[in-house]
Amino acid sequence: MSACKRLLYIVKHRRIWTHLGRHVTTWSPVGAAFNAKPHRKQEMLDKNVGLFGVAELSSPAGFQVATGGALRNTELLLEKISSSYPGAQTVELFDQLSDGLCKVADLADFVKVAHPDPAYREAAEKTCMEIGTVVEKLNTNVELCKSLKNLLNNQDVIAHLDPDTRRVAELFMFDFEISGIHLDEKLRKKAVALHVKLLDLNNEFLVGSHMPNRIARSAIPEHLQLHFGSEGSFIQVGGFHADSPDDLVREIAYRVYLYPNADLMACLEELLKCRYKLAKLVGYESYAQRALKGTMAKTPETVMSFLQLLTDRLSDSTAKDFKMMKGMKTRLNPRNCELLPWDHPYLSGVLRAEKYNIEPSLYSPYFSLGACMEGLSMLFSRLYGVTLTSELPRAGEVWSDDVRKLAVAHETEGLLGYIYCDFFHRPDKPHQDCHFTIRGGRLCQETGEYQLPVVVLMLSLPQPTKRAPTLLTPGMMENLFHEMGHAMHSMLGRTRYQHVTGTRCATDFAEVPSILMEYFASDYRVVSQFARHYETGKPLPESMVARLCESKKVCGAADTQLQIFYAALDQIYHGEPQNRSTTDILKEIQQKFYGLPHTPNTAWQLRFSHLISYGAKYYSYLMSRAVASMVWKQCFVQDPLNRDMGERYRREMLAHGGAKEPMLMVEGMLQRQPTIEDFVDALVSELKPNFETFLMDSES
Repeated sequence: MSACKRLLYIVKHRRIWTHLGRHVTTWSPVGAAFNAKPHRKQEMLDKNVGLFGVAELSSPAGFQVATGGALRNTELLLEKISSSYPGAQTVELFDQLSDGLCKVADLADFVKVAHPDPAYREAAEKTCMEIGTVVEKLNTNVELCKSLKNLLNNQDVIAHLDPDTRRVAELFMFDFEISGIHLDEKLRKKAVALHVKLLDLNNEFLVGSHMPNRIARSAIPEHLQLHFGSEGSFIQVGGFHADSPDDLVREIAYRVYLYPNADLMACLEELLKCRYKLAKLVGYESYAQRALKGTMAKTPETVMSFLQLLTDRLSDSTAKDFKMMKGMKTRLNPRNCELLPWDHPYLSGVLRAEKYNIEPSLYSPYFSLGACMEGLSMLFSRLYGVTLTSELPRAGEVWSDDVRKLAVAHETEGLLGYIYCDFFHRPDKPHQDCHFTIRGGRLCQETGEYQLPVVVLMLSLPQPTKRAPTLLTPGMMENLFHEMGHAMHSMLGRTRYQHVTGTRCATDFAEVPSILMEYFASDYRVVSQFARHYETGKPLPESMVARLCESKKVCGAADTQLQIFYAALDQIYHGEPQNRSTTDILKEIQQKFYGLPHTPNTAWQLRFSHLISYGAKYYSYLMSRAVASMVWKQCFVQDPLNRDMGERYRREMLAHGGAKEPMLMVEGMLQRQPTIEDFVDALVSELKPNFETFLMDSES
């Protein structure tokens, strides 16, 4: 962009909110881009460049064209691999093959859930299934595997490979092994059939787990019907209504939303059986053992030891939390004081608000979306020398007019990649905050250039209005920082191979950078740099940030115990099969690892959509939080804006993606080897109150 054009861009996008007399708040260009409604009018004659600039995707039919191109490229690369001499070029060709398929499949994986046009979603879904089937066949392609074996078995060649190339070769071989490459032809075909069947079952369960349930209108008291959606003579329940102050509304929502669906139950049980059969077929004792190879935890036994030790250490605090919730319920409703599962989220929130006065509406004016984006840009600039710049998408590049595009640039390395920000609510958009890799970074051996990574961050925020920008609750702000942690993991890596770029690493490590960002979002030294009232410009008081941080510790043990229950259930489901229903297993694990009673005629597991993407790895959130806590306390708590520490963090943890063993990256950052006891200590210490907050409150 020329200097003249850049000046015009800044003037055009600088936004001033003037209210309450003389108080004025001025936003930087990146803040203004997110604090105002988009003023983008594409000219009718502008060329449609296709989604993400992929020319074929200017229409839904383009997915078939893109898929065909990727599959033809795959055939060409297969020929090259089979005829090439074993060496580094073998791994490079494998990575090119993976990259060509991933660039289409990953993009389609996003479009199938997020595009507002059903035709695009349907076309993307077909592409996902088609490429997914091809990938499963490639993972059992004997000739392809033989080329890799020839490399790994040639000690003279291996000795001259750089560490990243050798690790990527080993990871590709691991993919072959867990897919059953060592089996005879008949069993390999069986493994492929199981993979293909699992693709269908995974999709069926994911769709079903988000579908609302309904009940006859006459079954619900008339005065409560207005709390729910209606569909003719039925009431529709699509969630838990966990924030409702009415006990009965929460109970109705819980019982109806979790009412067992026989078809979905059969789908889940068949899915778990297929995962177990596949794991056994390729040589593992359970699906959990297969899934955990290569992670920080490594084995199911380690995971369960971690969860049990954490449960033991939290038991007294958890009991106190439940007692406190029960006391609050008795105060609110003396006639019904039994503590039940639908009470936990609501009552813990009430207790936090009562103790620390953390009503979200008191905070939201300080957390305009633009202010938060300015804060992120400031933080990345201070830590890594990286800036975020808003760019105007071209015609057809984005799937909705309110999607913003960010260019991520380093002060010396130049452009690092692009982040598309799909932040605002719209009908049929999933209500999940998530990060999608659209294109992974890699060094293109063919051209010598670096393929820039492209990612999407998806949130579900309210649109800005003429009177005010989008205002975030503290929870929304924290989620934004969390997801941006994933995005910067993708941007700051400069891996040679896309197979291990950014978040393409062990699941229990992939969550560390995003959770670490939550610590920055809670530190007043960071928050004070950007949190200012959108009307007056007044900064957010330090005492309010301190109260917010302390409030998270209220009922923190019970909240952590709930996550332990989910993680333990995930492990048991993916262990050796048991001759009982998934609901019976849930009852037992809920009693052992949570404590609140199971509600008859409910099946919470049918809403546990993380079973698909996090199968046997849901514990990752807890373990990653433990690592993030240790990194924060040891490396950033003294100075969260320390550039030297930011560079070390990038060098030791963010730069490698999956090209380095996850625990080695943690050890490099902490300069010691942490144990399971260290992880547990880190999580337990997070819940200790900070008495300085009480002093601050008393002084104010």
